[in-house]
Amino acid sequence: MFTRSVIRSTIAAAALALTAATATSANAAADTGTKEPKIIELRGNKGLKMIEGADGKALLETNTTVTAAAANVCGSGYTISAGAARYGNNASLYLWWNGKYSGSNKLYDKYICGVLFNDTGYTRNMGIKLWSNYTADPVKEDFGYYKTYAGPVYQKRGGCGKAYSYMLDGSGVVVDNYFTMSGCN
Repeated sequence: MFTRSVIRSTIAAAALALTAATATSANAAADTGTKEPKIIELRGNKGLKMIEGADGKALLETNTTVTAAAANVCGSGYTISAGAARYGNNASLYLWWNGKYSGSNKLYDKYICGVLFNDTGYTRNMGIKLWSNYTADPVKEDFGYYKTYAGPVYQKRGGCGKAYSYMLDGSGVVVDNYFTMSGCN
């Protein structure tokens, strides 16, 4: 039979263990924001790289000319892919990072550029939105009728944000997708 003192000491020990585990988890989460992301070279794309674990590596390495053009749209320095996605034969989303930070958090505070390429060859009503991971930051967007691409749009704290891609053709909506950055909680 357990006495009250045994039960109290057991509860105290469990609480202490839980506090230590929570502190360890909090420190691990805090460290995530201070570590530099690992960057890998893209095969066939001289000078272009990718954040390791980001989605879209196959798309980026399939057509190196389009990948380089997508990076160039964002401007000088945007040579590290933060992700890419292809939406059927209609559009391709490219997210680029310039290797710089807008703050001290290495996970969230990345300058991100987004471009949605029109893969149809016809002018389409289309657009792209970028959200940062901070709710106070405004959404950046570009919507209109484009034959080549929508964007570029920029988020200064877009490292763990979301991108929205949209496109209409004569039959209706053909692209209506959200893309969430990889490696984020």
